[in-house]
Amino acid sequence: MARLKEIVIDCDNPWRVARFWAAALDGYEVMPYDDAELARLAALGLTRETDPTVMVDGPGTRLCFHLRQGERTARNRVHLDIAAPDRQKEVERLLSLGATFVRDTDAYSVLNDPEGNNFCVTSE
Repeated sequence: MARLKEIVIDCDNPWRVARFWAAALDGYEVMPYDDAELARLAALGLTRETDPTVMVDGPGTRLCFHLRQGERTARNRVHLDIAAPDRQKEVERLLSLGATFVRDTDAYSVLNDPEGNNFCVTSE
């Protein structure tokens, strides 16, 4: 059985939106950037303010603010990421419940729920 891992929010400015929700929600804050992450971003010509993925953590489900790619009409702005011990087995179970397969990456599988909303399945 899967568990909710994080809620992903597609946005035009992940840093700005993440800071808003970190301030809006009790006990949440933008996850800190260590020196190694700042160096990785700098090597890509980015800063934390231009990071395409900003994480916010707190007492409940983690939030992931992700740079929107594609037309807004082609993407849902919020989707669920769920984690399972065996990603492939969970994908098969979800397909049997009515999900449809979209694509696989090394890190996650993208599926659609019965109404066509994207969500991702990751390994724990």
